[in-house]
Amino acid sequence: KRMEENEMKTYQMNNGLTIPALGFGTYLSKDGEEVYQAVLSALEAGYRHIDTATFYGNEESIGRAIQDSGIPREELFITTKLWNDAHGYEEAKAALQDSLDRLQLDYLDLYLIHWPNPVQLRNRWQAANADSWRAMEEMVEAGLIRTIGVSNFLVHHLEELLKTAKIIPAVNQLRLAPGVYQTEIIDYCKDKGIVLEAWSPLGRGELFSHPTMLALAEKYGKTVAQIALAWSWSQGFLPLPKSVTPSRIRENLNFQDILLSEEDITAITTIEGVTGAYDPDNISF
Repeated sequence: KRMEENEMKTYQMNNGLTIPALGFGTYLSKDGEEVYQAVLSALEAGYRHIDTATFYGNEESIGRAIQDSGIPREELFITTKLWNDAHGYEEAKAALQDSLDRLQLDYLDLYLIHWPNPVQLRNRWQAANADSWRAMEEMVEAGLIRTIGVSNFLVHHLEELLKTAKIIPAVNQLRLAPGVYQTEIIDYCKDKGIVLEAWSPLGRGELFSHPTMLALAEKYGKTVAQIALAWSWSQGFLPLPKSVTPSRIRENLNFQDILLSEEDITAITTIEGVTGAYDPDNISF
């Protein structure tokens, strides 16, 4: 059955605004027809939360799909991210404006610093994040962004940011999936009321042949993807599944009735043999 927009569960953020508890990911969805059709399919299926980034290079096509969907802007939740080459006060302001132009939007629902410690800023990432954040706070004041947050930040990155931040990040988007559970930062964010978004919540391909996941899919009469998404919700995460196949896009909405047992949740959390999270302090970009 088609999920109506008003049935979508939401999470409340620490700024009092709500965010749809499931988003549509677009990383590696090629700019042009592929991502345009994928986003249109997602909006038609009932998604209202679209996640992109400057780095993905597909904001323009996503903007076109948003326009062509005919869905009122206020019913949509659109996220994009500040790339590593634009950390700093003036740079962040210019980057945001460029994203808005490509997306053909007057405002963003959520803007994230994509990575805390880009390779070219290794010796001054703290100041670069503080300056970017100050610009983002001003853009909230100016009505260009409704909510600001971060991505791939660990505890020490957030602690550093909070020394100068006036607005506490509302969201931290992390690599979280079955077998990828970053306990320290998860606990820290929950303590601060920071919503945890899960990128690559369906893993990097390995889950689809993993014996534990296959057995659970069989047990619950669902797909492996649906089991992974139900697990994400059981942890209070906000998953961002990505697909360009209309049937899978629809299928990925159909997990909300799954109630995993405690035992199965533990089995999913601790599965082995999946690609872990990157260390943001040692990435090469």
